[in-house]
Amino acid sequence: MKTVLITGASGDIGREIVKNFAANGYYVLAIYNHVKVAPLKGIEFFKCNLADSDEIDEVIPQIIEKYEHIDCLVNCAGVAQYKQIQDVTGEDFDFVINSNLKSAVLVTKYVAKNMISNKCGRIINISSMWGKVGASVEALYSASKGALNTLTLSLAKELAPSGITVNAVCPGLIDTKMNSNLTEADKQALVDDTPLGRIGLPKDVANAVEFFASDKASFITGQLLSVDGGLSL
Repeated sequence: MKTVLITGASGDIGREIVKNFAANGYYVLAIYNHVKVAPLKGIEFFKCNLADSDEIDEVIPQIIEKYEHIDCLVNCAGVAQYKQIQDVTGEDFDFVINSNLKSAVLVTKYVAKNMISNKCGRIINISSMWGKVGASVEALYSASKGALNTLTLSLAKELAPSGITVNAVCPGLIDTKMNSNLTEADKQALVDDTPLGRIGLPKDVANAVEFFASDKASFITGQLLSVDGGLSL
């Protein structure tokens, strides 16, 4: 049985990714901070505040020591922030960058060492279309996801000789609590700008992650796959 480590497992997208991997026969190691995913067979939960590097340094090595062979890592943890740039504080910067970028770097550091020793692995980062095109009033979020995209490209080159693929999924407007700040008018405007004419579902993102983790994607690395209904076109 293959093992997958998933961060951000209690979010709407993370929860769907967890369920998808469990349904496909993976043993799932689910990292959460606030709310556990409902218990499912083949899933083990670990609490870790990924904005806190000390907690990462404590929890992730323990997981790897216990399981020894991590086949897939999904960096799904993330936070959003909606502020005009003149209102952004140093604390805002640290929170968003630590949650969206630093956590992915530090978790990947530990898992990549495991994968290198095993000469195989899949790393999938959950980014955002705003990391490609930028979003008004979301400068920090967009910057963090843009950095996550370039991290993906860099690691794809660095880890390829060890048989490890590294890709990113870049969602657009997805029906999650993260977008609950949007008014119905805001959502409708985004739907109107989306060629496929609908809001995406967490399952749409989970399906893309499933593909990157599968043998069908064994010769694909360094890709930033938009799952946005064409919104970023």
